[in-house]
Amino acid sequence: MLGKQFNQPPPFGTIHPDDDRDIEIQRPKDAARKHLWQESRLLVRDLIFALMVLALVMVFIIQPVKVEGTSMLPYLHDGERIFVNKLIYYDDYRWAPKIYRGDIVVFWFPEDPSKSYIKRVIGLPGDTVEVHDGQVRVNGRDLDEGYLDPHLNMSHASKPPTYVKPGYYFVMGDNRDNSSDSRIWGLVPKKYIYGKALFRYWPLGAAKVITRDPHNRSVPPGATFRRDDDAPDSDDR
Repeated sequence: MLGKQFNQPPPFGTIHPDDDRDIEIQRPKDAARKHLWQESRLLVRDLIFALMVLALVMVFIIQPVKVEGTSMLPYLHDGERIFVNKLIYYDDYRWAPKIYRGDIVVFWFPEDPSKSYIKRVIGLPGDTVEVHDGQVRVNGRDLDEGYLDPHLNMSHASKPPTYVKPGYYFVMGDNRDNSSDSRIWGLVPKKYIYGKALFRYWPLGAAKVITRDPHNRSVPPGATFRRDDDAPDSDDR
């Protein structure tokens, strides 16, 4: 009888001592630590990748800029922060954004490239720009500048016609009574323009997309890179 019981197979679910080597005992705390470590590694990897993408964007596409001074009042105020589109620097390529009249651009100051200025584009290559009693005219047509504050344009200054030669732009600050711009020191070479205002992100309450003024699309084209015999000389900067 004992022999019969000894030769019988073990009941269902019984474990033989020899099976111990095939069993891995997983404690709940150890499993949780392993899972947390794996998740942490994935998080660090994704964070590094995101920082690399952000660095590429900041170097080649978008750059934060702090507005300094009051020359762009009332549209932009001293201390505000904006993002600029740096692809404008490559506007010779078909895929790159172009510079249009009314765009707000940042550029290296022609007389001291260590300094950066921010102004509004008034004259494009081939245009003839003049100011008469504070009113800006481009190619013989008055500009509709709804972005100006009349109280900041009280001097009613005038400037003789200036021809904007190829590869240059005529820029002005919106605060006409307190702006050092093309009326004083001349044209801006295209190669000095390194960004176009895209978005104001600070202060948060004033955050908005920066768009160019839509009222002057009917301004007739300029000389389209041909020198007009009657057009006055611009400076040779």
